[in-house]
Amino acid sequence: MQFSIQREALLKPLQQVVGVVERRQTLPVLANLLVKVANGKLSFTGTDLEVEMVAATDAEKLVDGETTIPARKLFDIVRALPDGAKIELKQNGDRIALNAGRSRFTLATLPATEFPTIDEIELVERVSLPEEVLRDLMERTAFAMANQDVRYYLNGMLLDLQEHALRCVATDGHRLALKETRLESKVSARRQIIIPRKGVNELVGLLESGDGSVELEFGRNHLRVRRGEVVFTSKLIDGRFPDYEAVIPLGADKRATLDREILRGALQRAAILSNEKYRGVKLEFSPSKLRIVAHNPEQEEAVEEVEADTGVSDLTVGFNVGYLLDALAALRGEKARLSLRDAQSSCLVQEDDNEQSRHVIMPLRL
Repeated sequence: MQFSIQREALLKPLQQVVGVVERRQTLPVLANLLVKVANGKLSFTGTDLEVEMVAATDAEKLVDGETTIPARKLFDIVRALPDGAKIELKQNGDRIALNAGRSRFTLATLPATEFPTIDEIELVERVSLPEEVLRDLMERTAFAMANQDVRYYLNGMLLDLQEHALRCVATDGHRLALKETRLESKVSARRQIIIPRKGVNELVGLLESGDGSVELEFGRNHLRVRRGEVVFTSKLIDGRFPDYEAVIPLGADKRATLDREILRGALQRAAILSNEKYRGVKLEFSPSKLRIVAHNPEQEEAVEEVEADTGVSDLTVGFNVGYLLDALAALRGEKARLSLRDAQSSCLVQEDDNEQSRHVIMPLRL
């Protein structure tokens, strides 16, 4: 195997795949990237057996072949080389020689036959949508995923593919985030899959804002996303996601519409004196006003008053202030709407007059 390439052209695909490779591995070969030259293309593959990323690029002086090279070492060497450097890489037995100007590096390899790759997936549905739309869906819901919860199906994100819509949903049992978009083409049947947390994070890091589109391939056990020269594949969590629609409060007729940034500022200030463990604040609704109160064990108190478009009176509910701030940060409009049923109900946080993005926060007993 052999190729020649400019530093910048090599750095981009390496950046895209190296994040998948875990620093601590059970198998030595998983610390490596599969480097392959075939059919006039140079490709790099990284995997941790759960997530796989393949990035291809053009190169010169190609000689077909494949091997595995230590991922972090290769990436660090290329990143440390000067801009515009011309890199020559050649395989000599079980060693790789990398030359760039007056720099010479020799790296150990492991056989490509030892590298585990995900074969063709059993495709059940394929949809296409703008790249920036998918990124927005995932960014605005990923924060609500659980982290190392014993309910393993919460440690990821639900992709709910409906007849003419795609929803991303995440919950940790205390709050829920949902964002949806319309699809141009109709799908054959409703499908729900759960992508693991790492897969979500890698995919969000891969996607960019722009005019391009991505293709989602839904398999029985995998999700594959094709974006130009990059192919992302993730195993799915085998579990049943909670009935998230049942969590969204129905008949939440007690509503308050507020300036989103003013509300965020008031909550951030009140949070300073909230209980460090529970992070609770009380929301006291009255006509044309929302009062935010926080206490802590040191008997300290913070009180904020915010103008609100509401006719609700004598309603007090406690919430985790961090969850409220996360939900408001995920909104885009100038106005935020808080909807509740009663003093024991969860709070529905959304942009005013926009049903595509919804955030549900469970109440706290203060």
